[in-house]
Amino acid sequence: MAASWLPLLVGVTSSVVVVLLFAFVGAAWLKARRNPRRAAAAFFHPYTNDGGGGERVLWCAVKAVQEERPDLPCVVYTGDRDATSEGLVARALDRFGVRLLAPPEVVILSRRRWIEERTYPRFTLIGQSLGSVYLSWEALCKLTPQFYFDTSGYAFTYPVAKLFGCKVICYTHYPTISSDMISRVCRRTSMYNNDSAIAKSTWLSWCKIIYYTLFTRMYGFVGSFADLAMVNSSWTRSHIEKLWKIPQRTRRVYPPCDTSALQTLPLERRTEPPVFISIAQFRPEKAHAVQLEALSLALGRLDASSPRPKLLLVGSCRNNDDEERVKKLREMCDRLGIDQDVEFHVDVIYRELVRLLGGAIAGLHSMVDEHFGISIVEYMAAGAIPIAHNSAGPKMDIVADEDGCRTGFLAGDAEQYAGAILAVLQMPETDRLLIAAAARRRAERFSEKRFYEDFLTAVRPILLVGR
Repeated sequence: MAASWLPLLVGVTSSVVVVLLFAFVGAAWLKARRNPRRAAAAFFHPYTNDGGGGERVLWCAVKAVQEERPDLPCVVYTGDRDATSEGLVARALDRFGVRLLAPPEVVILSRRRWIEERTYPRFTLIGQSLGSVYLSWEALCKLTPQFYFDTSGYAFTYPVAKLFGCKVICYTHYPTISSDMISRVCRRTSMYNNDSAIAKSTWLSWCKIIYYTLFTRMYGFVGSFADLAMVNSSWTRSHIEKLWKIPQRTRRVYPPCDTSALQTLPLERRTEPPVFISIAQFRPEKAHAVQLEALSLALGRLDASSPRPKLLLVGSCRNNDDEERVKKLREMCDRLGIDQDVEFHVDVIYRELVRLLGGAIAGLHSMVDEHFGISIVEYMAAGAIPIAHNSAGPKMDIVADEDGCRTGFLAGDAEQYAGAILAVLQMPETDRLLIAAAARRRAERFSEKRFYEDFLTAVRPILLVGR
């Protein structure tokens, strides 16, 4: 019954949205005609202090453009009001080891609240997406570049940038909406992006399916405006090609992983206490709670004579919500009785991150449908055996056999993670070194050098047109 009126309702709603978008488009076109376009490459990255893989991509992309076109000024649109050119140069070097050739210009955005999750307690996807349209309007009015780079995944900004006469280039870490998300709603599976109250209700689930279907159509439309869409993994590429329908303008470019510095770390390391590391922003989708539960299960099954492992949770906090999340994780450690076995390292600098990786025998990563997983590659390059979720990027691209040798473990739930933790703890040192060596060899496929080569191969035809 519901399925019969679903297409009609989606069609009517889509028509209303299209009318509103055309009204905005008309206003944007009039404004764009009056705004002078400048020969520059501008990067739309509202959070330049998120500390994750997306920020590493930003700085490596800026550096690549500077090397290819030293005559072309680079600009960064950011909502971090204390950001300065010199400060961003220092941050790129201290946090990621990326040495920029010149300080980028900074355009401060004052309306970043329009893309913040807390601004939209309901209809978050559409709220943040339409909010990004408003934010990009501010950015492009302040400075209209020849080349508009989006390195944060705000596809709804692309039509706006095209109206302002920009060439639109994006690096997409993951699709904002995917068939996997819709499937979970259909199956009524509760997750961080599908509230349990909705999952338990047939009516609310149908409403969300309508909402997701509408959003999918809109997302496919705006994404098609990209002149070049770079994606970070096979999983992301398959979804983006289905959604945006521009396969001829879509390129897979693995993200830049710091394998050169990490590969100099010795594979032999202290194993008492055995150290496990987890590198991820403190965001809900990173599923840190699964790691804590798995550690608790593993400790409960460990022989009394065996040394207790130590888990290091390393990540950054973007805002107060993330800080509150860290507080709740600490409380969870107390409840599970593992507070002495877990250490939190928040917002560490790059050198400290390398030091921590150099002492770990394994690394945990528990996000479901992780688009790629830079930290997993960092584990492998550093000689830490990865234990990652059995889905998406880790499964399709990263944790695969190298020359017939195992490179890590894949797990689906806390029980399987606990089993993998115990397997690493109980394996002979010779076996650990064999796996670590194979993992390190595989990590070479995802190096910064490979990123620069593939990135420039993709963008060079567009960048050279402007000369």
